[in-house]
Amino acid sequence: MTKVHPRNMVFHRMAEISRALGNPHRLVLLQLVSQGERSVERLAELTGLSIANTSQHLQSLKRNALVVGQRKGKHVHYRLASDQILTVLQSLSVLAEQSSATLREVLSDYFRNLDALEPVSRDELQMRLQDGAVTVLDARPEDEYALGHLPGALSVPDETIEAILAKLPRDQEIVAYCRGTYCVSSFRLVAKLRAMGYNIRRLEEGFAEWQAAGFDVERHATS
Repeated sequence: MTKVHPRNMVFHRMAEISRALGNPHRLVLLQLVSQGERSVERLAELTGLSIANTSQHLQSLKRNALVVGQRKGKHVHYRLASDQILTVLQSLSVLAEQSSATLREVLSDYFRNLDALEPVSRDELQMRLQDGAVTVLDARPEDEYALGHLPGALSVPDETIEAILAKLPRDQEIVAYCRGTYCVSSFRLVAKLRAMGYNIRRLEEGFAEWQAAGFDVERHATS
């Protein structure tokens, strides 16, 4: 019997994982579960896929140890298998931009039009939180906010700005964040509040990256 070289075993496994990642729907699902544990039904709702199709994609990710599934009553919930997967997603994002001039141009034009100001880094925001010198807004859906959010962050999902205006300071910088670098909700929130005269910028990345970096998070129990 011919023995397989350990190096080739590694490359074979890398190829298997690459095939599992080679679908845009699965990459979106990984980004969504990076925010916290979600049911198949909720993931189907967020992606616009059927429940059956969502479940098939998740099963493929699970077979390749990219997500972990757990049954809770009548529903199966999924989460990332490890924070290393988030690092892989970030690396793929960088590689996608670096390898396509067209993509770089589209992203630059689109996001620069939404917000041309330099975003706030994780380290900078952490220092400002420690100094109590910033108000933080979470632009994700309420259920994602409940799963985990930055310390002291106010939940401001789309179309709910009016409800929190009384809590926003005029004499302090505000930082908004969302799911990640390309999450449009934080851009929209920044644009609306900046038009009202507030001093607001975006966080450079999102909640999952903040948590994976080891910074403190808060969680609220869902009803």
